[in-house]
Amino acid sequence: MAWILNKSAVGKALRIFVKTYGCQMNERDSEMILSQLQRAGHVIAANESVADVVILNTCSIREQAEVKALGKSGYLSRRKRADPNFRIGIVGCMAENFGGKLFELNSAIDFVVGPRRLHELADVIANGMDNLRTGEPGKENFSQGFDHLRSQSKCTAFVSIMQGCNMRCSYCIVPRTRGRESYRRMDDVAEEVKFLARNGVREITLLGQIVNSYGGRKMSIAGGKTPFVQLLEKLSEVDGILRIRYMSPHPCSFSNDLIAAHGNLPKLCPAVHLPIQSGSDRILSDMRRQYTGEKILQIVEKLRAAVPHIGLSTDVIVGYPGETEEDFAETVSLFDSAKFNMAFVFKYSPRAGTKSAEMVDDVPESEKVRRNQILLKHIEEASLRCHRQFVDHTVEVLVEGRAKRGENMMFGWTPNHLKVIFETAGNAIGEIVRVRVTSFAATVLCGVVA
Repeated sequence: MAWILNKSAVGKALRIFVKTYGCQMNERDSEMILSQLQRAGHVIAANESVADVVILNTCSIREQAEVKALGKSGYLSRRKRADPNFRIGIVGCMAENFGGKLFELNSAIDFVVGPRRLHELADVIANGMDNLRTGEPGKENFSQGFDHLRSQSKCTAFVSIMQGCNMRCSYCIVPRTRGRESYRRMDDVAEEVKFLARNGVREITLLGQIVNSYGGRKMSIAGGKTPFVQLLEKLSEVDGILRIRYMSPHPCSFSNDLIAAHGNLPKLCPAVHLPIQSGSDRILSDMRRQYTGEKILQIVEKLRAAVPHIGLSTDVIVGYPGETEEDFAETVSLFDSAKFNMAFVFKYSPRAGTKSAEMVDDVPESEKVRRNQILLKHIEEASLRCHRQFVDHTVEVLVEGRAKRGENMMFGWTPNHLKVIFETAGNAIGEIVRVRVTSFAATVLCGVVA
């Protein structure tokens, strides 16, 4: 699906508001959308109530995200009835997944644009059509402007280095919504990062559905280094960039040269998000994940050998079809053995169009909730153990902004991705400050400037 319009649009400057659902890739896409629309002469609205156009940038990974987006569009349709000139757009993965069916679910929606055609969004708004327009999916236009107007007041930024996914995990709809892998040129990525550095960005996070598969078979290994590590080395040379992160790698593409890079590249943060999804080899096979629990522990052991203080987080799905109590126990065991200090836990829900949706969803919802709560308890205990060791120690924090609560309170993150809230009389956004940790909770460290 390219893009679809429900009604004609008016070619004038409009106040645009974008609400984002889902992952970091969607956050990056939303910034790109706003930047593109600003270049086209439109204005970013402070909130949805004053906007002429509200765009919902959606996610299809989990059913709940779709339910929220549809509910929001229904809420906005009430305003549409009072103001016929008000427009509602659905973009992103849900747009690709549902296509024109969204108009049947809510006739107030004006346009639907898939994630690989977001670069056409300004044209959609400016050149409305009276009839529906459909087309074949296309690759994201990575060569379009990267001025990141929304990022100029931030010290961190997401940088997309690839699009799509070549894996066929049984539960995942991403290959359907974002297509097969395509990669940006290294030089193009480097130019974007240089631009961001000139505009005050100090930390970048490289994004891809499987970020460490960057280059695939289309780029060459050089000096024994995979294309992703080559890119990390290239970006490490950019003046002004102090920290580099990446999201999310796949265990199957976690090469030894990437592990070595964590020990060799000072700007590469000692933090890795390593999605395990399950600790049961049987369930992992059903999920088509192509690795075992032993493989995960081998990666973790190598990472800790390269960087002993590395921070590790993960994703886990509980209640996958056929998951027994023994399978779940293996997941808990793997989580504890790997000593992850943080995790995102999701209760399995079938996604139409995936292989697992053809399976019997035989784990009762009550059991999914129970397993979810058990694992969350393990995560809380692991996080508390991790945070406790920093009390009375000094950590380096890249200051991102003011905390939501408390006078003179700022927040930022350590290199190994621990959130820190601290008190200071100054405004050090974009700077790295040393903070002495005085207390902690499961989700945050607290302290004062050292």
